[in-house]
Amino acid sequence: MTPNRRPRSAPNDRELRLWKVGRALTLAFAAAVLVAGGVFYFLVVLLDVQEIGATAKLDAKTLFDLVKLSFGVVAGAGALVALVVAYRRQRVDEAGAHREATRLHTERFSQAVDKLGSDSPAVRLGGVHALAGLADDAPDNSLRQTCIDVLCAYLQLPFTPDPGTDPAHQEEHHRYLAFRKVRHTILRLIGDHYRRPKGTHRSWQGCDLDLTGVTIDGDMDFRGATFCGGTVSFTGATFSGSIVSFDDATFSGGTVSFSGATFSGGIVSFDDATFSGGTVSFRNATFSGGTVSFDEAVFSGDVSFGGARFVDGTVSFGDATFSDGTVSFRSATFSGGTVSFRNATFSGGTVSFDEAVFSGDVSFGGARFVDGTVSFGDATFSDGTVSFRSATFSGGTVSFRHAMLSGGEVSFRSATFSGGTVYFDDAMFSSGDVDFRGAMFSSGNVYFRNATFSGGTVSFRSATFSGGTVSFRSATFSGSTVYFDGAIGSAPQGLLAAVGTPPPSGIALPSGWLLSAP
Repeated sequence: MTPNRRPRSAPNDRELRLWKVGRALTLAFAAAVLVAGGVFYFLVVLLDVQEIGATAKLDAKTLFDLVKLSFGVVAGAGALVALVVAYRRQRVDEAGAHREATRLHTERFSQAVDKLGSDSPAVRLGGVHALAGLADDAPDNSLRQTCIDVLCAYLQLPFTPDPGTDPAHQEEHHRYLAFRKVRHTILRLIGDHYRRPKGTHRSWQGCDLDLTGVTIDGDMDFRGATFCGGTVSFTGATFSGSIVSFDDATFSGGTVSFSGATFSGGIVSFDDATFSGGTVSFRNATFSGGTVSFDEAVFSGDVSFGGARFVDGTVSFGDATFSDGTVSFRSATFSGGTVSFRNATFSGGTVSFDEAVFSGDVSFGGARFVDGTVSFGDATFSDGTVSFRSATFSGGTVSFRHAMLSGGEVSFRSATFSGGTVYFDDAMFSSGDVDFRGAMFSSGNVYFRNATFSGGTVSFRSATFSGGTVSFRSATFSGSTVYFDGAIGSAPQGLLAAVGTPPPSGIALPSGWLLSAP
């Protein structure tokens, strides 16, 4: 089980707890006297009763009323005693009913577990449904959790792999398929129960789900499921050659972990999923082969892809929204395959690609950096293609400080820098191609201070510099081919000082910029 499992209720939480009769009656009488006194005082004030004269005598009618009042007090006291006794009897009956329900649950639980250990796949399948039914009808959350734990533990058990369709192993192959059906039934039942609204009958939302290290080699449907509260663990799980859907799922509150999981082959989809509140971790997960999709997902909680490896296959965050919270791709590796953040929106919160390695095809084409902080600090762009083509930087902060762009191609072609601040300070552009052709720098701040351009080609052809601040102060140009020809607007700050006059061979500047140099 996961080490950070929430403490469960103690077994005796539902045990009978009653005060002694004497204490209960004393407190009940005291409460009755206080209530009666309060009512009497209220009536006196409300009716404005005058003080009774000291010489007044009690007549027969008054004496009779006092006798009736005395009998009323005695009757009320008797009713109070009866009420206390009835309460104790009710509590004793409830405790007895709970003990009986627990006993019956235990008997049914033992029978269901015995079925799970049967050699017959059909009997095991019956045990699975029996345990799921027991979880639905459990007298308390502790017993429900126990049933869920057993189903999860069954999925964690090692199993004999498929021997193949060779006629010589036909019996073993059929047996493998039969037991595989049992495992897939458990996964289907889990998905069904996590789709039901929390607090309703048959809902398992808020319960812990431990699927650590399981192998999911068949279709699994968690569409529309809600993971709120509790701990859900897919740590070290393997998703291979199957279709697994978390479309429209909601991750809010609690902890959900895919740390160290392997997604290889098949299709895993988180389209339209919502990550809000709580913690979701894909740390050190491996995405290799197949397709993993987070299209149109909304990230507004704490989600970590730190150290994840995106190798081959296709991973898509197209049209995803990163708002509030923290999303981390720190030290992630993008090598081979395709990773897409096309048309994603970064608004609010923090998204970190610090120390990430990009050596495959990664696209931020059409992405919108509106607010918050997005950091590529110390990231390495080598080989492959990383595209920010037509991206919009309008607000917030985007940082490429100390990034190394070496080899491959990094494209900011037709990107718009309007508002906010983009840092390329201390970045190194060496070998490979970096393309800012047709980019528009208007308002906002873009800094290339102390950047080093050595080797490779950097192009600002036809870029537009109008408004805002673009600075190359203290930048170093050595051995690179840098093109500014066709650029429109005034020279960026510090550029002419950085390249010198006349500019060295390989650096093409519009002639007007030299004349207007500061």
